[in-house]
Amino acid sequence: MFPGTRGSCTGQKPPLKLCEIWAIRTRLQISSNLRELALFNLAIDSKLRACDLTRLLVRDVCHGTRVSARATVVQQKTHRPVQFEITEQTRASLEAWIAARGLSSSDALFPSRIQTSAHLSTRQYARLVHRWVASIGLDDTAYGTHTMRRTKASLIYRRTKNLRAVQLLLGHTKLESTVRYLGIEVDDALEMAEQTEV
Repeated sequence: MFPGTRGSCTGQKPPLKLCEIWAIRTRLQISSNLRELALFNLAIDSKLRACDLTRLLVRDVCHGTRVSARATVVQQKTHRPVQFEITEQTRASLEAWIAARGLSSSDALFPSRIQTSAHLSTRQYARLVHRWVASIGLDDTAYGTHTMRRTKASLIYRRTKNLRAVQLLLGHTKLESTVRYLGIEVDDALEMAEQTEV
């Protein structure tokens, strides 16, 4: 541990498993927390970094009153556009949140509750992620906002073994970054090689 980490684990944050995603989603649905359900669902679908997710405007995901099936965002870190899909259940949760809050197209999608900021801060988002993870009995110090970014990407990789697709979805410029990000081990590479007949 390093000074200032207050008992948190350092290193790569693990993705959520499918059963953990559903456990958190169900808790948010039962509690009727429209804001957090919309944020959670969009975090999983978009695979965006916290800085990009929290700065989204309503118009980034909506056309009129309908949430789009796809959106494109220019990443703050790389200044490159990245596209993401918005699943039906995420669209429904976003539409419910936008309507309940009465947000217009130029508003922040997740406004801050503090007057001095237009949108949710990355720090507040991190607190929410820790709360979600703890609510289903996981050690919240092992997880973080990158957990949300990595979750769907890891599931896609596990199902398809298609690194290039995951690279595009994450907006990485180098394939090596995607390999490191997913934590692909030599065993994975060897297993893929063994399954490939030439």
